[in-house]
Amino acid sequence: MVTFEQIRAASARIEGQVVRTSCTPALGTADLAPCELWYKFENLQRTGSFKDRGAANRLSLLTDDERARGVITASAGNHAQALALHAARAGVRATVVMPETTPLVKVANTRRYGAEVVLHGTSFYDAVDEAERRVSEQGLLLVPAFDDDAIIAGQGSIGLELIDQVPDLDLVIVPIGGGGLISGIAIALKAWKPEVRIVGVEAEAAQSARAARDSGAIVDLLPEETIADGIAVKRVGQRTFPIIEEHVEDIVVVSDEEIASAVLLLLERERTVVEGAGAAPLAALLAGRVPASAEETAVVVLSGGNIDVNMVARIIERGLVFDGRSARLMVKVRDRPGSLARLTDAVAALGANVLDIGHRRSYADISVGDVEIVMHLETRGREHVQEVIGALESRGHRVEEDT
Repeated sequence: MVTFEQIRAASARIEGQVVRTSCTPALGTADLAPCELWYKFENLQRTGSFKDRGAANRLSLLTDDERARGVITASAGNHAQALALHAARAGVRATVVMPETTPLVKVANTRRYGAEVVLHGTSFYDAVDEAERRVSEQGLLLVPAFDDDAIIAGQGSIGLELIDQVPDLDLVIVPIGGGGLISGIAIALKAWKPEVRIVGVEAEAAQSARAARDSGAIVDLLPEETIADGIAVKRVGQRTFPIIEEHVEDIVVVSDEEIASAVLLLLERERTVVEGAGAAPLAALLAGRVPASAEETAVVVLSGGNIDVNMVARIIERGLVFDGRSARLMVKVRDRPGSLARLTDAVAALGANVLDIGHRRSYADISVGDVEIVMHLETRGREHVQEVIGALESRGHRVEEDT
């Protein structure tokens, strides 16, 4: 098992190769938290995630023979970019196998950092199989994304920074994928202050660590599609699972809707871009999955910010819907001149903004004398949506919300 001394050595080894990221009190979201809240901004690393730390440490430990052979990994995102960058800096040839379904921006970034990118298969596990085949055929050194002592130790340097940055911390909330990040942080913090609580967060669609804890052993759990793709893994690591069992007090899960809402909050209120996996810990805290009191100081680790710009608009819209700030109502009114004008006047009087509007006559489940008006509204929140619905129903309209 990785030791505190190994983490200290890793931190010294990678100094100057990675960013000592800031950790500051929450500003725009402080009023929403049940405790004193701080953010650790790992989304500000050079490649946009904490993965820089583990990759830099592992590559710094290569022997001359391993450097000459070159390294390979399978990854669909953050680990790929981190390994590519730090291998190029170290003058080591790197190959990254990525699924053919990987977003083009991640493929382009990995190539830009200097790695040879091989697209293979439709899933991360297809890419793993291809990487292992190339290890056998070409003699390359496989660098895992999380299940490696040097990787874990590198990620643990975050814990050492937290000791200096937030000396009175009581709680740290960390996303869990394979478990390398939370394992390193937990070892560092527990060696310093055993009473610190460590809580891991997974997406509902990918609960491999939760399932392993419930079963008492590592299990395979094929993840479903989730906006927190950075933590969507089939199984927790062989090395990381015992660390999690020893040091992590609880593992909780959050929905994609809750994650989307947290992404939106961080963008609007904290002015920071965080990917789905990185926003999961905040989602868990704000949803009440992690107990915390006003007397406690909590740190949320914003693990990464590599979110596909094509996905940002969809996540924002999903977050707005979850918060009740965007609503789609189907309103049945009499098909008479002036009905639409009276309806929109009523909505305006209630303080809602009509973003889009349409009529449905032929295909809606309505009588021939009615028309269905489909309205996309900008509202102040869930209570405001219900206020609008109630007011329209009091006028005799039948209203349904498209959820």
